[in-house]
Amino acid sequence: MKVVSDKGIEDILSEQGKLDGDKLSLVKIESINTGRPVESILLEHNFVSEEDLMKARAELLGIPYINLGDKPIPSEILNLVPEPVARRYSLIPFYLDQETKTLSVGMVDPLDLQVIEFIERKSGHKVKPYLTLAEDVNRCIENQYSQSLATEVTAVLKETGGMVEAQESISDLGKVQEEVIRESSTAKIVSTLVEYAIKGRASDIHIEPLEDKTRVRYRIDGILQERVVLPRGVNEALVSRIKILSSLKIDEKRVPQDGRFTFKMSDQVVDLRVSTLPTVHGEKVVMRLLPKSGAVPTLSDLGMRGTALKSVEREILKPYGIILVTGPTGSGKTTTLFAILSKINSPRVNIVTLEDPVEYRIPGVNQVQINPAAGLTFASGLRSFLRQDPNVIMVGEIRDSETTGLAVQAALTGHLVFSTLHTNTAAGALPRLLDMGAESYLLASSMNLVIAQRVCRRICDSCKESFTPAEPVVADIRKVLNSFLRCDGEKCEICLEKECEHKKLSLDGHSKSGKIAHLKLYKGKGCDACGGTGYSGRMGIFEVIPVTEKIGRLVLEKAPAVEIEKAAMADGMVTMKEDGYLKVLEGATTIEEVLRVAQD
Repeated sequence: MKVVSDKGIEDILSEQGKLDGDKLSLVKIESINTGRPVESILLEHNFVSEEDLMKARAELLGIPYINLGDKPIPSEILNLVPEPVARRYSLIPFYLDQETKTLSVGMVDPLDLQVIEFIERKSGHKVKPYLTLAEDVNRCIENQYSQSLATEVTAVLKETGGMVEAQESISDLGKVQEEVIRESSTAKIVSTLVEYAIKGRASDIHIEPLEDKTRVRYRIDGILQERVVLPRGVNEALVSRIKILSSLKIDEKRVPQDGRFTFKMSDQVVDLRVSTLPTVHGEKVVMRLLPKSGAVPTLSDLGMRGTALKSVEREILKPYGIILVTGPTGSGKTTTLFAILSKINSPRVNIVTLEDPVEYRIPGVNQVQINPAAGLTFASGLRSFLRQDPNVIMVGEIRDSETTGLAVQAALTGHLVFSTLHTNTAAGALPRLLDMGAESYLLASSMNLVIAQRVCRRICDSCKESFTPAEPVVADIRKVLNSFLRCDGEKCEICLEKECEHKKLSLDGHSKSGKIAHLKLYKGKGCDACGGTGYSGRMGIFEVIPVTEKIGRLVLEKAPAVEIEKAAMADGMVTMKEDGYLKVLEGATTIEEVLRVAQD
């Protein structure tokens, strides 16, 4: 690698406006008289900052400069270059281009070809060197490698030596083992796994014993990702430690157990809901993370807007009736309910909730955790709530005919009732309640609104780029959306805006060619901010059915879900798939994500 310019660093700084003529002359004269390097003279007199000097050197060498900052570097990239190697040669990998298999590395000395060749052999990727400050590299090594899950766990395993294996040989699973585990470094591994989950925005941690190893996976933005593989012998000690924290029986390995504990990390407090399951290779543990201090998002934050949002806002102001949120496990139903409760919460309204578990804490709301062992179930709790003079009742889930009947009676006696139900569509909720024993004439008069939802990943803002979709993709968008795009008026009938992508799509759809002109979609290229996935964060896609007089008649007739859905669509309901495609047009997510969660 050769210098690409015959200029000096001082000349480049002068051209960049960092060094005026007088200072330039002074530096050159002092360098000639003393024989000292220009760079040290510039820094000694504080004529320029070290970063400005480094940028000028990068231009002189024809090498890009990088300010590493404090953005997290994915562990899979850090693992390509071990920490001892990074420290020895003052370098750090920060980005991997999957298409070209090129590893970007920040280096203090990017001219050291031997080191570059060594890193290429070590990582198996072509190296693209970047010039960076030594203090930036050192700071990143300290911060980033300390956050690398595999590095930390490996270090703890080395500390424990044979300790983990020794746990398995202890036959007395009483106080002796409990005390040993409390004091051992196994606790460090558990803490590291939980800390990494909090930093990585994971919702669940899966610790799974396999035949020859223990696998740790995290659910991040709804997708399970394997993050570290541990020795097979570690599993029993880890499970025992988690059981102790969760107040579970450590000597009971034959049946599933449920528990919970609280974890504190700096200013964050997280509740962990723990579930153990005996498998053929040992006990599997799943921990659900429930942040205590997380602010409740608004309905707009969740992705609800337009006519759907107007329908919800109108119905929640009614003094009585039932509002249901439906969808499979993990589709964000509880989050939507609490966004609604936060909106109507005030000192004049008595709100009581019955939950399993209490995931969000809302000031001013009376929240109750069910306890089946003590006889406090959804049904018994709901019966007691009616004697607490409530205005609004939230029942975590309608699971049986008893809870269904009580919810309907509460709505008919002047209470606003919120709950969730496991159905795939909004229209399917009404027949499901009839199947649970609700009387059709009571249900038709008590139901206000049904919301169905899914969650899909948002495109990462840091690496978002546009592209022109292929003709089959455009045809699919037209097929899904063309049935209700009626934007010929002043405002779009979907999102109620004057100018939007939906309106452009509708108007283009009326062109003689039949093609959508200038339609652009978006995707994430993959970067260090999103761990190379192209996605960061999640949003909801919704369908909302207000129970109108027409829908009420269908409920009375016990019509199937298909007929109810047709009637709702005739009234202007946007289905989940349609809502997802609209968000694709807006550049919020991708078609692949929508189809993953809302395919017909």
